[in-house]
Amino acid sequence: MASKTKSNVRAKKQASDPTTLSISKLRADFDGRVIAPGDPEYDQARTVFYGGIDRRPAVIIRVKDVDDVSRVVSLARETGLELAIRSGGHSIAGHSVSDGGIVLDLSNMKDLEIDVEGKTAWAETGLTAGELTIALNKHGLAVGFGDTGSVGIGGLTLGGGVGYLVRKYGLSIDNLLAAEVVTADGQILRVDTENHPDLFWAIRGGGGNFGVATRFHFQLHEVDTIVGGMLVLPATAETIAGFIAEAEAAPEELSAIANVMTAPPMPFLPPEAHGKPIIMAIMVYAGDAADGERVLAPFRVLAKPYADMLRPMKYPEIYAGEQEDYHPVAAALTMFVDRIDRSVAETILNYLQSSKAMMAVAQLRVLGGAMARVAVEATAFAHRNSKIMVNVAALYQNLEEKTTHEAWVSEFAAALKQGDSGAYVNFLGAESQERIRAAYPGEIWNRLQEIKTRYDPTNLFRLNQNIQPVIEP
Repeated sequence: MASKTKSNVRAKKQASDPTTLSISKLRADFDGRVIAPGDPEYDQARTVFYGGIDRRPAVIIRVKDVDDVSRVVSLARETGLELAIRSGGHSIAGHSVSDGGIVLDLSNMKDLEIDVEGKTAWAETGLTAGELTIALNKHGLAVGFGDTGSVGIGGLTLGGGVGYLVRKYGLSIDNLLAAEVVTADGQILRVDTENHPDLFWAIRGGGGNFGVATRFHFQLHEVDTIVGGMLVLPATAETIAGFIAEAEAAPEELSAIANVMTAPPMPFLPPEAHGKPIIMAIMVYAGDAADGERVLAPFRVLAKPYADMLRPMKYPEIYAGEQEDYHPVAAALTMFVDRIDRSVAETILNYLQSSKAMMAVAQLRVLGGAMARVAVEATAFAHRNSKIMVNVAALYQNLEEKTTHEAWVSEFAAALKQGDSGAYVNFLGAESQERIRAAYPGEIWNRLQEIKTRYDPTNLFRLNQNIQPVIEP
């Protein structure tokens, strides 16, 4: 008999009103590491990275260890309250905070054990990508994460992890040896290729659907000094297509992000560049410095740079400083394409010029290299053969303009669409079920559903890009 899926499966207790929380009891149980409405720090604690998200959780619990995590998971299961897991608070869809539920805040869990000789590390998931990268660099070691230092390693890793070392050392999950996971029944599991291998497969790309990851065991690599930084070029159809062609031809030691946008009046840009189309590229060559200068040379001659900040540097320096009060509001879509030629580049420029947003951008990342050498079925990340990742976005301030900018983004993405219909789960926002399915195409979705049903049959972990458990008729 065929199985069926229910979009929001809940435990029996959730059929009735959730149990009333006793904040005073929770404060005693968790040594005061509890924040509730009315507390002075409440508004700051419920604020996430992206703006336009105004959710008011019933309680925020800042856990100190894995036992705390297990207790909070059990609390959510017993009360039926929605559970949000917060590592760094960078979920584009706002999944790091619940409206009326429980926030399990991992930010106090930052223990790190580095085995320098063995080139491995156990890292708790309250660490950010920047914090962990700085700590590892003291030993000349690194593991690839994303492109923003304040992103928590928890959600970033569970979704895949596309960053500055993706072509040289693969995704974050390609360097994951094991993890500690708290499942929906409160169990604390070590998962790897020998222990719960199905769950280990699922958490490498399947997001937070299967439990709370509290520690990761990473394989590290020797990355001390890189050649990289920012290169700003005039954006024409020729320079955009040329940049992508050079990035595709470059050795895998080079990973680059090309942001095509209209130049804001930044102090390091000459006045004549302000308001003009530019390629703001962030580049990392993880190899010999002399080789790096040679590999970067063709990019510098695509056009006369408006700014050339490429230089040898310690790897953590690539994570630029961030303003604590920066909370962008954006309409955005992520996708993969097979090519960026002159025709596609012209489309990009035309759409960017038509936007009414405060800032419009098309972010282009050439993939391949180490990421593409991992078999598609080896992890839940399905897009090993994708060539180029594109993110289109419109940043704005007036929330009443949301519909306008979302329509522009949708039209822009449709104009760029080619043969690759996939999506990177970490860059999905509050989108449709169809888009989540695009992140996990074909049999990968079916396998993830089976594992979800095994480890979280009531869909306790549902505040995410959700994979629903299967309910037998």
